[in-house]
Amino acid sequence: MKKNDDTRGYLITFEGSEGSGKTTQIDRISERLEKHNHDVLVTREPGGTEIGEKIRNILMHEECGKAMKPETELLLFAASRAQLVREVIEPALERGQIVLCDRFLDSTTVYQGVGRRIASEPVSMINTFAVGNLMPDLTIILDLPAEIGLERARHRAREMPDRMQDENIEFYRKVREGYLVLAKALPQRFIVVDSSQSIEKVEEDIWNGLHSRIV
Repeated sequence: MKKNDDTRGYLITFEGSEGSGKTTQIDRISERLEKHNHDVLVTREPGGTEIGEKIRNILMHEECGKAMKPETELLLFAASRAQLVREVIEPALERGQIVLCDRFLDSTTVYQGVGRRIASEPVSMINTFAVGNLMPDLTIILDLPAEIGLERARHRAREMPDRMQDENIEFYRKVREGYLVLAKALPQRFIVVDSSQSIEKVEEDIWNGLHSRIV
């Protein structure tokens, strides 16, 4: 895999609504990259650091999170991201690693901006403040109909309740559309993969996309 300079690594982010299969595909792509002798670091948002994991618990699992306002949610996601960028992602890129991140700033643009209807200007400003100059080299969107994603997510939530999975179908339709609008606006960074296909076919499509963009 070619580097964008002699030493710096790549940041590859995975996006999609709940139930899109991001975690499964990140695991499979990470294993495949390692078999090709690449040094890979896997992380996630919110989380990825001790501070970030505590924020994640508040955002997704704590009972008090049910009363959370959209603006509070936006700032907590940004706080977790700011810590992750500076503590984990930037040092890994400096070491030349390939970083696979389960969600990044595009989640905030879509979930809080489009889904929660927070104005785009403050969302963009807070995103920029959180990540500094760091942007993904490539973003994979795992796309599927909102109804399928919500059904998958709620099935999984039986084991681990997640506040974000309590949203209605209209919220997830807006999230899906938000991701597709982003991908259309920035085709040089985004690859959209149909994640309603088999796990193996989704993996192959992602792998082919990686090769077409950064190999």
